[in-house]
Amino acid sequence: MYVVSLTYKVPEEIVDFHLPAHVQWLQDAFDRGVFMVAGRKIPRTGGLLLSNADRADLDAALLADPFYVNGVADFDVEEFHASRVAPGFENLLDA
Repeated sequence: MYVVSLTYKVPEEIVDFHLPAHVQWLQDAFDRGVFMVAGRKIPRTGGLLLSNADRADLDAALLADPFYVNGVADFDVEEFHASRVAPGFENLLDA
């Protein structure tokens, strides 16, 4: 499983300009099963994504993100092994 941390590197008005395209890209990626969770950081300095896709599919998706294409955010991808979850979240366990 992967946690992707996006960190904005441009002013908020530039983020907001590219946000509609990013949201559409995000929905397309959710529809393809690339991501399981997405949300903004608080304070609004970027976002976090949770993915159980294989790394090649994840990397291909990230390269198409308008935030990446337009230099809006830096991306940090961390892999981890989900070995324990709270009841009701068993679908997040790695096989």
